[in-house]
Amino acid sequence: MNTVVIYTDGACKGNPGPGGWGAILRSEDGQEKELWGGERETTNNRMEMMAVISALSALKRPCQVILHVDSQYVLKGMTEWLVGWKAKGWRTASKQPVKNVDLWQQLDALVNTAGHRVQWRWVKGHAGDLGNERADSLANRGVEQIGLA
Repeated sequence: MNTVVIYTDGACKGNPGPGGWGAILRSEDGQEKELWGGERETTNNRMEMMAVISALSALKRPCQVILHVDSQYVLKGMTEWLVGWKAKGWRTASKQPVKNVDLWQQLDALVNTAGHRVQWRWVKGHAGDLGNERADSLANRGVEQIGLA
C-alpha cells in the first residue's frame, strides 16, 4: 500500500461568503499534486471539508494516508463525533441535525469504504508549517478562481 502525505485547508471571505479549498498530495516517490477549487456562497467549515474530500477523491487506489488538517471541526468530526452522529441518525448529542451532513456522509464514505488507512494529524494553521501554508495559498487561489477575491 502506497503512502501519501496530504495537507488540506479551507478559506472563506466572510462566513458565509465566497470560499476556496486547497490540497497538496505528496507520494512516497516524491511526486506532488496540487488541487484547489471554490464556491460563491459557502462557509469555512464546508471548504475545510471539501479540501479533504477532494484530496481523498483524487487517490486512484487504496493508500496509507497521513492527512494534515488545521481544522478541529474536521479532525474531531472524523475521529470523535462521527460514530455518535451515525448511531443517532445524523443527529447531534442535543438531537439537532448535524450541520453539513451531505459532506460528512461523503467524507465518511471516502474514509471508510475506499480502502484507505487514514492517520489524522492536526497542524496549527498560519504557524509556519510549510505544507499547511501551501494548502492555505491554494485555498485562496480557489477563492480567486471564482473571481471574488
